[in-house]
Amino acid sequence: MSADLVLVERSQQLWRISLNRPQAGNACSTEVVRQLYEAMDDAVRERAPAVVIQGQGRHFCTGFDLADLAQETDDTLLARFVRIELLLQRIARAPGPVLAVAQGRAVGAGADIFAACSVRLATSDASFSFPGARGFGLVLGTRRLAARVGADVALEWVESGRTIGAEEACRRGLATAIIEGPGAVDEIVAGRANPDRLLASALRHAIDARADADDASDLDLLVRSAARPGLRDRIANYLERTTAALRHAQQNFNPRESASTKAD
Repeated sequence: MSADLVLVERSQQLWRISLNRPQAGNACSTEVVRQLYEAMDDAVRERAPAVVIQGQGRHFCTGFDLADLAQETDDTLLARFVRIELLLQRIARAPGPVLAVAQGRAVGAGADIFAACSVRLATSDASFSFPGARGFGLVLGTRRLAARVGADVALEWVESGRTIGAEEACRRGLATAIIEGPGAVDEIVAGRANPDRLLASALRHAIDARADADDASDLDLLVRSAARPGLRDRIANYLERTTAALRHAQQNFNPRESASTKAD
């Protein structure tokens, strides 16, 4: 497997899978999703005791890559979102522990990848947002998010699309813990890895007996939401709105006032 966009380090204790597009915020391009899926598939097939998913650079994953939206169609976008849902299912159904380590921004599909992992670690500067439903009418990862934080909180986060800081994410259950330094990850891996892989798999099935039905329902809801005509236009409108909002914020930013606020 090409190691350009997803790096894989294997050891007897764990597999460390790193998203390697730091210049693009580790955004989920078609190739990133393909390579990450293959890495997870290899880890499951080769019975990795534990897997760590992390992002190179400032951010964990800034979501669905929209850089080439002009070349996309509704159909190609639908296919890409389906592949992301299948990736989320592969992560969520892995028999051993899958740990996410998030720093910086985890947005959209990036936040969904984080939520799909069985252990979810965040640095203090991490933030999360789920703008897909509010931004362009997409249902992706919502059930898994609700399983982590509860239905009411998940609905509020998804409907508002707002940013959630690390402290709130941990308090609500999206993040398992806030960590600083790589040593904490190794310690948590040592505590969660189960050398009895058959037992680990059986435990997963015991606590998630509806896995197959839930996965089928998630895929159905995603396809129905994404297949509505005008997906590309909805995404383009979302990009225009977010770009305009960012421009407005930059124009109204007063560095002197900000410095004064920090001094106070």
